[in-house]
Amino acid sequence: MRGQLVAPVSWTSVLPAEAGGSWGPSLAPDGGHCAYLSDRGGRPQVWVQPVAGPRAVLVDTGESPVVSVQWSGGGDWLACQVAPGGAPRHEVWLVRPDGSGLRQVAGFGADTAENVRWLPGRPLLALTENLTTAVLVDPEADSRTVVATGVLVALLDVSPDGKRALLRVGPRGARRVVERELATAVDTLICLGEQAVFGPDGTTVYARAENGEFPALIRSEPIGSAPPAVLAAAEAEVEGFALTPDGTKVAVLWNVRGGESEVDIIGGDGRLELPGSVVTGLGWSFDGSVLAFAAEGPGQPPGVWVHAASFGTRAVSATPAAAGAVRPTLETFAAHDELTLTGWLYRPRGAGPHPAVIWLHGGPEAQQRPGHEPLLEALVARGIAVFAPNVRGSAGLGRAFVTADNGPLRYGAIEDVRSSVRHLLDSDVAERTLVGCIGRSYGGYLTLAALTRFPDLFAVGVDVCGMSSFETFYRHTEPWIAAAAVPKYGDPVRDAELLADLSPMNHLGRLRAPLMVVHGENDTNVPVIEAEQLVAALAERGHPHRYLLFPGEGHELQHSANRAAYLRETIDWLTTHLWRR
Repeated sequence: MRGQLVAPVSWTSVLPAEAGGSWGPSLAPDGGHCAYLSDRGGRPQVWVQPVAGPRAVLVDTGESPVVSVQWSGGGDWLACQVAPGGAPRHEVWLVRPDGSGLRQVAGFGADTAENVRWLPGRPLLALTENLTTAVLVDPEADSRTVVATGVLVALLDVSPDGKRALLRVGPRGARRVVERELATAVDTLICLGEQAVFGPDGTTVYARAENGEFPALIRSEPIGSAPPAVLAAAEAEVEGFALTPDGTKVAVLWNVRGGESEVDIIGGDGRLELPGSVVTGLGWSFDGSVLAFAAEGPGQPPGVWVHAASFGTRAVSATPAAAGAVRPTLETFAAHDELTLTGWLYRPRGAGPHPAVIWLHGGPEAQQRPGHEPLLEALVARGIAVFAPNVRGSAGLGRAFVTADNGPLRYGAIEDVRSSVRHLLDSDVAERTLVGCIGRSYGGYLTLAALTRFPDLFAVGVDVCGMSSFETFYRHTEPWIAAAAVPKYGDPVRDAELLADLSPMNHLGRLRAPLMVVHGENDTNVPVIEAEQLVAALAERGHPHRYLLFPGEGHELQHSANRAAYLRETIDWLTTHLWRR
């Protein structure tokens, strides 16, 4: 059964390019209201709105951007994860849905709080601080209880009897879900993976298992009984799932066709008709009657939608796709070693070749998908082709692919950038002397690596909060980020020689392309020293460059005004250097 799509409820008919839209929904227990994030006020804040009406009410949590909101199963509280100064360190504040009772409960001082989740049927908030300490917060008793500790540990769920916990343990690329007996601290492996919850009986476990090539949804029976049952699996990725508190329905989010989304409701309406090409943030109301999610697409900023068997699929806060938005096409091509690569191509009107830009996503365990990309769409509108490849190491394409850039294999990922350029040249999309490269976070690093390894390929570059040196990254990033990164990048001591050779700072003598560097001053994920040392070296060499530093921002640009400035400056930089000469 396909849910009927109801026309969007829009808070504005036209969104500016820098607007993020609305996302991160969480439903009231009866599904009648929805809390979500929106930057309609200039930064991400919490809004509450009836699912059947357009009137949204702001819930004021202060000046800090809000990262997530979770509505308690009892309906009394909203748990808000906020980012002071826009930084990756997070605090957790509780507030009543009417805006009263605001107080901080986690992420004090230098601590950061993640994995925030209300336990079903209990007035307890589960969270993890510093990837070392699993905490339960009781807002009514105003108490905090540490239930587990460890290295690179995150709390996923606690059984109704309080005797067992589901934990995610381990670094990037090697995370496991374990069930821990809290009295004895004895762990039992459930699966490789990062997402799991207890079923309503407190003994059955539902998990996104990554043991095979593609993640699958499994149901693990009580330890020692039947083997796990596979509920959803295919030659595509189960990206996530949401289980109703009574266990009767589970919504499964699929990643298919190179990054598009599909949603199935097992025990319910089957496959849904989706209002956008990419979906995130699945979540049920406590009574299991309504499913909420965010959806976006090319020219369509993220919007909040709900689905119920009684009324189909309805927008809560969303806008339709802009008229004339360019829909990217999925390209398939061969790498230097014949590995199959894919990427999304945004092609301008008219015959090629065109000036072109390679866009490199972050992660690297992330994926370029056909969602809302204001920068890429703006460049295409100016006659510049944009190609966004998923180089080796990207997610969504199988376990072997996501680990294909670990350690010394990173040279292959850098070569994939050159293969991407060759694909554009061979297919007459790109003009040979007018190709640029831009990337964010890991994509910023990869941009710097490509510009210094293949200087003749590129006419211009933009590094957005990328690593310029692995040595300084490991020295200055958050300790839990450094520890989790070792299996992906390499050990800073044991692999020092490899990491030095992979660091663009050590190869700046090869750089030819003018370079723009963008960074948030409060970034503690990729600290701002990565930009500062790079810009200082460029200035010393007299190399053409521009430096765009954003005070009050961290690893993400949270404020609309800053995103507008970033778009304006980046478009100007790229078009200036890529107009036909």
